[in-house]
Amino acid sequence: MLKDWPDLERPREKLLHLGAESLTDAELLAIFLRTGVKGCHVVELAQQLLKNFGSISGIYRAEHDEFCQQHGLGSAKFVQLQACLEMSKRYLAEQMKNGQELLSSQATRDYLIAELRHETREVFAVLYLNNQHQVLKFERLFFGTVDAAAVYPRIVVEQAIKHHAAAVILSHNHPSGLAEASIADKQITQRLIQALNLVDIRVLDHMIVAGGHCYSFAEHGDLA
Repeated sequence: MLKDWPDLERPREKLLHLGAESLTDAELLAIFLRTGVKGCHVVELAQQLLKNFGSISGIYRAEHDEFCQQHGLGSAKFVQLQACLEMSKRYLAEQMKNGQELLSSQATRDYLIAELRHETREVFAVLYLNNQHQVLKFERLFFGTVDAAAVYPRIVVEQAIKHHAAAVILSHNHPSGLAEASIADKQITQRLIQALNLVDIRVLDHMIVAGGHCYSFAEHGDLA
């Protein structure tokens, strides 16, 4: 029984004593699940779910019916999980709106990863910023297949003007999990820089989200 485990091996007590970062994926999921099922304590159930879905990301990506087919899960847990994910996104969005410079902000990386890492197809999105580099809006603009998205500079320019942006941070995801910029990524970035320059809107960065990683064009000198 889980209650018979030493204090620092039980997920809740371990979190209180050592912090959330000390917990494994299964232990974090066990705290969310709260209880196990007959013949399976909650940590074992969490481990089984991670095995079935492949990862925490796989659980987040699961559709309602697929999620509820798993033993020990149901609509209530599905709703709670989606609410947790949305609260995380909103927390990270608030962190970005605190007036700090965003060019090298970890909060920006964290937010983009939270927004795009679970997408199963390629999505191109833009963060619109004012003169102080504060966020005006985050917007998904283009949607592709599992490995490509058609990006149209004219639409990016139109939307940037519409939101009164002085600068932008471009972003897209790589569902393949490869956190590197392809030749096509570099080419479209240059086209967007040129198009936005014509209306005096600066491109501060282009970030590629691949799983829990983020590739920054600015940090790799790919914006010149």
